Amino acid sequence: MTTLNLPPYSVRLGGTRNQPTIFDVLRRKYVALTPEEWVRQHFVHFLIDEKHYPPTLLANEVSLKIGEKSLRADTVLYDRDLQPRMIVEYKAPTIQLTQKVMEQVSAYNLLLHVDFLIVSNGLDHYCCRMNYEQGTYEFLTEIPTYEQIIST
Repeated sequence: MTTLNLPPYSVRLGGTRNQPTIFDVLRRKYVALTPEEWVRQHFVHFLIDEKHYPPTLLANEVSLKIGEKSLRADTVLYDRDLQPRMIVEYKAPTIQLTQKVMEQVSAYNLLLHVDFLIVSNGLDHYCCRMNYEQGTYEFLTEIPTYEQIIST
């Protein structure tokens, strides 16, 4: 797998050579090892280990519904009142983070109304803070810590 622009962690691999798996610490099970999943697992560990996000307040593959359409947010962070505060969308390292990717995560936000949106392909990471009063958003230079998120 590709070396990412994220800190390393003790990866737990399983499965077979033809169908490799990686352990998802949030779902507590092995899942198919795809390039996007490689990014997700590294980013989740970065949030937990480096940014001090409580694992119990993070969820992977969160089901959403817009009318008849079913969607899945890659990772959602909740506060201690179980209100969603951040959505993270992952792409494989070979996928560029374009306006289309931001539109995808923004569509999820129509339902969740979070304060922060993040997109990452494991090499590049973009985080923005929503300002609903002014109808704008601001790109941040760093991924905020959990304490910074809940203090907003």
